[in-house]
Amino acid sequence: MAQEHDWYSHVAQTLSLDVAQLNGDGPRVVVDVESESWLSAAVAVRDRLGCGFFDWLSAVDEAEDGMRMVAHLWNLDRHRGVLLRTMLPASDLVVDSLVSQFPGAAWHERETHEMFGVDFCGNEDLRPLLLPSEFRGHPLRKDFVLVSRVVKQWPGEVEPGGGRPAAKPSAEADAKPSKRPKRAPKRPLGVPDDPAWGKLGEPMRHSERLADEDGARRDAASAGEDEDA
Repeated sequence: MAQEHDWYSHVAQTLSLDVAQLNGDGPRVVVDVESESWLSAAVAVRDRLGCGFFDWLSAVDEAEDGMRMVAHLWNLDRHRGVLLRTMLPASDLVVDSLVSQFPGAAWHERETHEMFGVDFCGNEDLRPLLLPSEFRGHPLRKDFVLVSRVVKQWPGEVEPGGGRPAAKPSAEADAKPSKRPKRAPKRPLGVPDDPAWGKLGEPMRHSERLADEDGARRDAASAGEDEDA
């Protein structure tokens, strides 16, 4: 326990923070810094705290609050680590690249750029890593529309009763119309309430639009090939 307290104090002193500003879970300290200090803080953690092992880098979409960048660095000799975090405003997803100091961050930054749309200043190779080059959008962002949920019928939530079999209605009940109002249809998770995606109950509207766009792209590509020929 004393060793962990010393490590927290060392981290706080290195980054000019108060120990009370730090969080953590055992040997790993969680440190929040300003986005302008992202690169310099990572270098200080490596050079002054001995955390030379770059573990991973990613992002967390915090919706309206912005995008939280996360990098994990470890001191393998002392078995101590630092989880470095910074928040980027949703309107300006740009941060300094760590590649110049941590070459192993290259693929992590490419993936984060691809999945979350974060731009890394100084990283000149942000080509798609996992997705095809023609893919549009950033699929791990919360505002990314799950097209498969738009083009397929959505069953909605179960009616009250938890899905238990209904009791067999009596003849008297059969004769009476049901007074229970029908539940309003619910939009699938991952689909925004946007008229461009069509009304509930019209799931094929967007799939037809996608097909039209795809056909237009193919026609344009074909026309370009004919001109080259």
